Amino acid sequence: MPLTGPGRHIIDTSMILVGSFITALAFNLFLVPNHIASGGVSGLSVIAQSLFGIEPAFTQWALNIPLFVAGFLALGRNYAIRSLLGTIVLPLFVYLTKDWSVPTTDMLLASLYGGIGVGIGLGIVFRGRGSTGGLSTLAQIIQKYSGLSLSVCVMLMDGIVITMAGFILSPEKALYALIGLYITGKIIDMIELGLNYTKVAYIIANKTDEITEAVLNELDRGLTKLSAQGGYTGDNRTVLMVVVGQSEVTRLKTLVQQLEPTAFVIITNAHEVLGEGFKRQE
Repeated sequence: MPLTGPGRHIIDTSMILVGSFITALAFNLFLVPNHIASGGVSGLSVIAQSLFGIEPAFTQWALNIPLFVAGFLALGRNYAIRSLLGTIVLPLFVYLTKDWSVPTTDMLLASLYGGIGVGIGLGIVFRGRGSTGGLSTLAQIIQKYSGLSLSVCVMLMDGIVITMAGFILSPEKALYALIGLYITGKIIDMIELGLNYTKVAYIIANKTDEITEAVLNELDRGLTKLSAQGGYTGDNRTVLMVVVGQSEVTRLKTLVQQLEPTAFVIITNAHEVLGEGFKRQE
């Protein structure tokens, strides 16, 4: 059963704290010392430090607090609750880890590992159903009132920051920032969706009863029968949808081929499957 109540709250809070700490650590170890402004309020804080010598944590607090208030007014109480903790503790962890030793001054390594670390941290925060606020808040406000998609609004905000970094810091540092930003996005997806790709197979065949029997009894998997219509013939037919683990794909293909070699099989990735026989929702 999914965890609810105080237990769920404790886990979510712990994940937000751990994720914020990892994000701050990656930011201070790799991005700040190499002046890589990879988007968001953190990127603006790197630019502010380069221009005025202001501690990044102070810049982040100064920007996050009014953005939090704007988010509360424009997006509502639920958003504020989800983002309050991350908005406060991320700059705090940035301040507490600002003097930790820097492992590399190589720009490429810094952008790669900084992107990975920030991605892992933010992914954990998001898995804890939290937020670190920042320009993502502004992106959501713009989405609400402009009708643009959230991804476009986020890219717009990050694009403005990286463009500023290109003019203020250097075009080369902006290019490294793009690498870090891309890696961060990919890692967040991996953390949120998981590393184990479950497969979904769609089987179009004539011997649907025989294939159904084999999947149920020999593969020990359930399936769903979908009603479909042939685009060319217009005939009504049944499409079998089967969800299997990575290790079961070969067995499924072998079963179908043995029963009907001419069957049409489509296999795609399913990043996350919840339910009996697969991962249970937390």
